[in-house]
Amino acid sequence: MPESNFIDYVKICCRSGAGGAGSAHFMRAKHTPHGGPDGGNGGRGGHIILRGNSQLWTLLHLKYKKHVVAEPGQKGSANNSSGVSGKDVILEVPLGTVAKKAETGELICEITEEGQEFILTPGGRGGLGNKNFTTSVKQAPTYAQPGESGLEEWNILELKLLADVGLVGLPNAGKSTLLSVVSAAKPEIANYPFTTLVPQLGVVKYRDYQSFVMADIPGIIEGASEGRGIGLRFLRHIERNSLLLFMISIEEPKPNATLKMLLNELKQYNPELIHKERLLAITKADLVTETEKKAYLKKLKTDLPTVLISAHTGEGIPALKDLIWQTLNR
Repeated sequence: MPESNFIDYVKICCRSGAGGAGSAHFMRAKHTPHGGPDGGNGGRGGHIILRGNSQLWTLLHLKYKKHVVAEPGQKGSANNSSGVSGKDVILEVPLGTVAKKAETGELICEITEEGQEFILTPGGRGGLGNKNFTTSVKQAPTYAQPGESGLEEWNILELKLLADVGLVGLPNAGKSTLLSVVSAAKPEIANYPFTTLVPQLGVVKYRDYQSFVMADIPGIIEGASEGRGIGLRFLRHIERNSLLLFMISIEEPKPNATLKMLLNELKQYNPELIHKERLLAITKADLVTETEKKAYLKKLKTDLPTVLISAHTGEGIPALKDLIWQTLNR
C-alpha cells in the first residue's frame, strides 16, 4: 500500500436525522364526519452506523468526508400511517477501528469483527400521533408529539492494526527486511533510519498451511512516548498484538541499554504492553563471525527467548518462526 494511502486517524462530524413529528389528525369520511383521532407516528431519524469490513486496511476513504449527515424521519399521516424512517448512513471501517468522543476522548466502541455494526450517532425518535394520547376521559386529543432532534457531534476514528506479532526496535534494526523475507509484504528497505514511515502488515506462512500476521511499525527512539520521532503516532498499532518481537541489530554496541530503553518507551506509552509475551531477535547475524556471535549472546542480560537471525542468508529464520508459533499457541 502506498504510504500516502495509509490513513489511521480521522475526525468527522456526525449529524443524525431528526425524528418525524406525529400527526394530530381526525378521521373524516362521508359516513363518519366526526371520527376519532387517527394520526400516525413520525418516522425515526437516520442513524450513523459503523460496520466492520475485513477488506479495508485504512481509513483513507473517510479522510475527506468531514461531515456525515443522515436523513430525517418523515411526519406521520392520517389513517394511523407512520412516517418513513430516515435512511441510515453506514460507514465501512477496517477491523481494529476504535471510535472516541472528540471532546473528551471517551471510548465509544471497537470494531473487531467482519460485519459487526455499532450505532455511532443514533437518530432522533419519531413523535407519537394523537391516536396514542386517547384516554377514557379524553377521547379526542388535538395534539401530537414532535419528533426528537438528531445529534450533532465530532468523533474520532483510530485504526489499530490487528496482528499476531508486532515488531519493535530502533530505526534500521532490520524489521522491514525480516517482514519482506517471511511474508509477501513489500515494505521500503534502505540503509538509513526511518525508512518505514507507516505500519506494514504481512501474512507469514507456517507449516501445514498455517499462518500468522506480522506488523512492522516505524522505529522507536528514546523519547518516543513523549513525541520524539514518529513512533508515538504508531505505537497504538501494537496494542492489539498478542506477541511483541523485539529486534536489535548485532551492530548495536549496547544491546542491554537498547532493550531497556525500548521497554521503557512502551511502558510510558501504555503500561499494559509490558505484560504481553515478548521474544528477542538479534538481526544481521551474517555480519559477524561465530566467535563474535557467542560473545554477543554472553553480553546480553535478558531472560527473553532469543534467536540470532539473518534475513539475507536465512540463518535462524525457521527457528524464529517455530518459536513465534509455539509462543502464540502456548
